[in-house]
Amino acid sequence: MHSLGTKNHSSVSEFILLGFSSESQVRIALFSFFLLLYLITLLGNGLIITLIYLESHLHTPMYFFLSVLSLVDVSYVTTTMPQMLVNMVCPKKTISWGACVAQMFIFLVLGIAECVLYAIMAYDRYVAICFPLHYPLLMSRPICIKMVTGCCSISIAGALIYTIFTMHLPYCGPQKINHFFCEVPAVLKLACADTSFNDHLDFILGFILLLVPFSLILASYIRIFASILRIHSSQGRLKSFSTCASHITVVIMFYGSAMIMYMRPSSWYDPERDKKLALLYNVVSAFLNPIIYSLRNKDVKRAFLNALGNRRTAH
Repeated sequence: MHSLGTKNHSSVSEFILLGFSSESQVRIALFSFFLLLYLITLLGNGLIITLIYLESHLHTPMYFFLSVLSLVDVSYVTTTMPQMLVNMVCPKKTISWGACVAQMFIFLVLGIAECVLYAIMAYDRYVAICFPLHYPLLMSRPICIKMVTGCCSISIAGALIYTIFTMHLPYCGPQKINHFFCEVPAVLKLACADTSFNDHLDFILGFILLLVPFSLILASYIRIFASILRIHSSQGRLKSFSTCASHITVVIMFYGSAMIMYMRPSSWYDPERDKKLALLYNVVSAFLNPIIYSLRNKDVKRAFLNALGNRRTAH
């Protein structure tokens, strides 16, 4: 049965997700690799959320934002990876029009939320390092909650604009999406109408939702680096630099690949490259975040050892 939107705008009631290689041996190898990656991502981020919830000394703004980031990451990969894994082993690679719209919208909500969260986390570090005396006042619990609420509002609004303007176009076949999920640039390629307005809109949205937060992050880290250089002990400087450098690596990987995807002209479209870029900002960043933001952190390590110690004593 066609949905109302399908009846009005499209003669296509479902899409086929082409995904990755069609060779069965390659597919099995990729399936095993991505399944392992997905499980480690769920475990790593789930562990961070649990530890931050259980350990009272981790109830600080930095770890509050980190737990939100982990929650977003778990949801973000779950929007795309189970579908991708099923399509690797199942010959029927179809996704209904409604499910495609839902996947696109949820993916965008979480992706935009991640963009804004990185900026909030950079600001949090900037205040902590550059204004340590004002930190409890500037990053109080109500302010942190307002920041996360604002992040949710921005991401829902941005995702709605992207999804509505993409899916109101007529789609009359072929219905093969050369991607592993319903992502805006890949779906737009199938529209049987002029998409130049969408290209302009995507660039403007990309500027607001990607370039603005990225610029704020860079500005925050420039100020942080300037403060670090004033630290007298070389050991302290080195430790702060290594932490910031690892954060910036993840941020550049995430924003760089997303900007190439959403802010480039449609003539630069390359489905194979796009799939690899999507893996970077969707799968790889969610996998790396617990390692880079948490597992190198002595507070989190201590919390983990405490939790293990408590479990042993309970037994």
